[in-house]
Amino acid sequence: MAVEEGSSVTSTPTTPTGAAGAGAPGAGTTGAGTTKAGATKAGAAGAGAAGADPTEEQLAVMFAGLNEVIRAGEEMRRLRAEMIRVLAGAGWTQDRLARLAGMSQPAVSKQVTGSHGAADTGGLALDQEDAPWLEGRLWGLAEAIAEEVAESGESTGSVGGGTARSARLTQALARGRKRFTERNVDALRRLVEEDLRTHRAALGPRHQEAREAYDRIARALDTGGAAGPYTEGTAPARRTLARQVQRMRLRRA
Repeated sequence: MAVEEGSSVTSTPTTPTGAAGAGAPGAGTTGAGTTKAGATKAGAAGAGAAGADPTEEQLAVMFAGLNEVIRAGEEMRRLRAEMIRVLAGAGWTQDRLARLAGMSQPAVSKQVTGSHGAADTGGLALDQEDAPWLEGRLWGLAEAIAEEVAESGESTGSVGGGTARSARLTQALARGRKRFTERNVDALRRLVEEDLRTHRAALGPRHQEAREAYDRIARALDTGGAAGPYTEGTAPARRTLARQVQRMRLRRA
């Protein structure tokens, strides 16, 4: 009896393990089976992620993502070059431009005296009529209106409650999800017109200037816009520059 009690005391810590493995075959097998299956799936997934070649679909997604990054970088370089030419035309020295841009003076000089020199640009004058500039103005006008409406809280009575109809499209354009096609430009025009009609109170004293700006942009777009000395490669930079100029002009009105 003493031996049995000692044996019982000695085996107490190990009994549940033994029971789970042999004494309770139904529960033990299910638990073990589930664990093994889970481990097998996890291992397969890990092996697939680490060792298997990527699928064509995965490669396509990866390439598309990289291409967007590259395209954005190229557009930013064009925008910087456009800004350098514009500011050089406005009398800024190349040394000052080099410091601001983080470039060498010879690199700035090359930008200024390139194929599209400062004399070819319209500077920062708002009323330029090449198509990319007009599209950029429309984009900037829509963004400024959307910001004014959001800040007014017009829809809910609280700050940030208003939403302009053009807000979603302007965000898509800014993030590169939408392109400046004729269809998207027409859609943006319609949305801006609607915002000007329905958010007069939210825009307050800026409504009149926004209305006049839109009318000038629309008339110029209706005539096709001036061709200008700008290539397709510089169009994104022209749009972005015009967007910022228009935004600043309306927001400080």
